[in-house]
Amino acid sequence: MRTHTRETPFKLAYRSEAFILVEVYIANHRVMKYQDKENEEQLHLNLDLIVEVRMDAEYKTTRYFNIGDLVLKRFSWATRNSAHGKLGPNWERPYRVINCKRQRSYYLEALDGWKLEHP
Repeated sequence: MRTHTRETPFKLAYRSEAFILVEVYIANHRVMKYQDKENEEQLHLNLDLIVEVRMDAEYKTTRYFNIGDLVLKRFSWATRNSAHGKLGPNWERPYRVINCKRQRSYYLEALDGWKLEHP
């Protein structure tokens, strides 16, 4: 499950939850309570609601950060101090989101007011 959409990629692509083949041979609640008619009804309901599920996931993705939120920026391999090795920090200091031009592109500024040039 993705953290920001709360949906699995399988459900967004195929309109229903994944069912592992091994689960068919294991006596669990899902297998024991299976009924063809209820399953068909649920599949039709899932097909009816998939548009809303996808729109909700898209909305959550586009507005993952809001203006004013504090975020951490990942160190790039080019700017990381090689003397620290693999035990060095992975994230830079906190930044504040100051603008959002397009989807998943945010302009940041440090807490002291210094603005990053590129989103």
